[in-house]
Amino acid sequence: MMQKRVSDARAAIAGITDGMTLMLGGFGLCGIPEKCIAALAESGIKDLTCISNNAGVDDFGLGLLLQSRQIRKMIASYVGENAEFERQMLSGDLEVDLIPQGSLAERCRAGGAGIPAFFTPAGYGTEVGEGKEVREFNGKPHILEMALTADFAIVKAWKGDTDGNLIYKGTARNFNPVMAMAGRITIAEVEELVEPGELDPNHIHTPGVFVQRIFQGQDYEKRIEKRTTR
Repeated sequence: MMQKRVSDARAAIAGITDGMTLMLGGFGLCGIPEKCIAALAESGIKDLTCISNNAGVDDFGLGLLLQSRQIRKMIASYVGENAEFERQMLSGDLEVDLIPQGSLAERCRAGGAGIPAFFTPAGYGTEVGEGKEVREFNGKPHILEMALTADFAIVKAWKGDTDGNLIYKGTARNFNPVMAMAGRITIAEVEELVEPGELDPNHIHTPGVFVQRIFQGQDYEKRIEKRTTR
């Protein structure tokens, strides 16, 4: 049996080098792999292409890698609350591919399922559809979108076992399951790591076959991107 457990985030990101493509789970700051992102920021690895719903905030999540200019290209659906992301995009310092959110999720899922491309009506007639093949289905035009894969997929789960089986909690499930399937190597950081057989098989969201490295993180901040109160 493959030994998947590693000691910490620094060990988990071993092998990630300049110029690689990474998928990073999360939505806003919910369910992001905080520890691996921090380790990447410390590593100095640069020229990364990052696929994520958004890029965190200025001083947390992928915002840390933007601040240190480690990201060359962002493939995302939302600029969000990150002023640095917006500034780099508008100035041309950062290459950005903005994708409708549903298309982004499906492109990741397709990559994990071995489906090379699919047709969708989302984006037809906009800049999103420029230069893409168009076909008509049921009287409606659709554009061809290519699947997304990555050298490394980095996800965050609530619980996992040392075989790599994962359970996500609530809305932290978001992009994590589809991205876990689409990485050549998938890294999972979890809040609680248990031995095989301790997780109910009926509750597992990502089977261990998709995960190559796993570790238990400590002291998660779990920041709220934008707090609203009455």
